[in-house]
Amino acid sequence: MSDTDRTGAPATIEEIEAQVQRNLATRAARARVAGVLYPVAVIVAVLALWEAGTRALGVPVFLLPPPSVIVASMQAHAALLMHHAWVTTLEIILGYALSILVGVPLALAIFLWPPFARSVLPLLVSSQAMPKVAVAPLLLVWFGFGMLPKVLIAFLIAFFPIVINTAVGLASIEPEKIHLARSMGFGPLATFFKIRLPNALPAIFGGLKISITLAVVGAVVGEFVGGDAGLGYLLMVANGSMDTPLLFAGIVGLTVLGVAFYLLVELAERLVVPPHATAAGIRARESM
Repeated sequence: MSDTDRTGAPATIEEIEAQVQRNLATRAARARVAGVLYPVAVIVAVLALWEAGTRALGVPVFLLPPPSVIVASMQAHAALLMHHAWVTTLEIILGYALSILVGVPLALAIFLWPPFARSVLPLLVSSQAMPKVAVAPLLLVWFGFGMLPKVLIAFLIAFFPIVINTAVGLASIEPEKIHLARSMGFGPLATFFKIRLPNALPAIFGGLKISITLAVVGAVVGEFVGGDAGLGYLLMVANGSMDTPLLFAGIVGLTVLGVAFYLLVELAERLVVPPHATAAGIRARESM
């Protein structure tokens, strides 16, 4: 028996490669666990300090209720919160879907047609300087107080990151890859779908993740301006009646919605983006 076998070290290239893959998988698993445990630990610590501080200092409930009172309010108004959360969820989904349906083709047009990009892109960039809250009353005049104005506001706030990230992702590819695809006989469509689009997916999903959080903001803005349902409307009602625990309960509901939608988009990214890009992202986070 050789010295390598007696010490238990890998004896073949295949075993070395397998060991390297196991080490990488272990590091990735540890990074995922740490990414969950660290934020949870911080949240628990903050809530504990919040609870102890408000009770020790005797802070009035209408100013800053302790977490236990907020949880009790959430339990007491569970049905009300669920009803308004469902309305807000529909507005977010519809506004986000509309931003994708408009943003991605617009980004393709900007990338494929330079005259169109020179004409439209400056207008898109300058439009972002206009506060969307100022447009919301006009949408209410045009479309009434139903769900459509809220969906449109969510769309107006959410679609810009999709346009920019998609256009930048499609353009940011090494020329050598395009030359290689052409030398292999790929036509324009094959080059786009097999080379350019996979290369742009990380940037596209970056825009999608930003957009989903902005869609939540847009839905709430619409409900603030002219809503008769939704968590944003519930926040206004709770604020008007000085029901601070219910106000915090609505904020918690909006936070849960935003995090849930973000995680769904991130899950879609893990399923679609090539594994090597995901591994590069893990290594980048580990190096921070």
